[in-house]
Amino acid sequence: MNAIAQHYEKTALVLFSGGQDSATCLAWALERFDRVETVGFDYGQRHAVEMRARQVVRQEVVKVLSQWANRLGDDHVVDLTGFGAIGETAMTTERAIEADARGLPNTFVPGRNLIFLVAAAALADRRGLEVLIGGMCETDYSGYPDCRNETIQATARALSLGLDKSVPVETPLMFLTKAQTWALADRIGGSALVEAIIEFSHTCYLGDRTHRHAWGYGCGACPACELRAAGYAEWAVGA
Repeated sequence: MNAIAQHYEKTALVLFSGGQDSATCLAWALERFDRVETVGFDYGQRHAVEMRARQVVRQEVVKVLSQWANRLGDDHVVDLTGFGAIGETAMTTERAIEADARGLPNTFVPGRNLIFLVAAAALADRRGLEVLIGGMCETDYSGYPDCRNETIQATARALSLGLDKSVPVETPLMFLTKAQTWALADRIGGSALVEAIIEFSHTCYLGDRTHRHAWGYGCGACPACELRAAGYAEWAVGA
């Protein structure tokens, strides 16, 4: 039995920011699960434009993947602005993006993915959704320790203990490069999905929607833009 057949008639909650990775994860989930809902987190991020982009990205993804449109359910937004204020990183305050004393980029929001998963698990439990899906990746990432597979799986085990049931966390991008992430979107939805991700998703840490590049909108200089641009260039060569 293949992976798609194994997941059929299951339900999932996608951690959905409206960026390239979560848009690809949404498409991946719609291909596999019978009912899919999405959740976004407002933690006071500087690039709040991603919160405005989320609904558009959802609409465009199901427009392209119309054969699975009836699988997409409700969207939810969780207010985590109190948590975001604790860290005061370059993701939540106006400051230059640079490395901190540990060598980590100061765009790292301590514990962000852990908090996201706890909130998502609580929501999924209430909504009767079985699987959490996140776009965390340890291959092409910005040095965030909470993106590592070991961290995510340890959190899944803790959630399973805390909720007294299995809480699987699927991370389809975990071992993919950004180029492979573009390729995954292309495999699922072809050029139409790739174009939708380019045009409507948002990744730039500075929230720039004024500069349009081949890979989408962004400042072109922040770590998120650099990763997205490099991955697109690598993928486009072989596409």
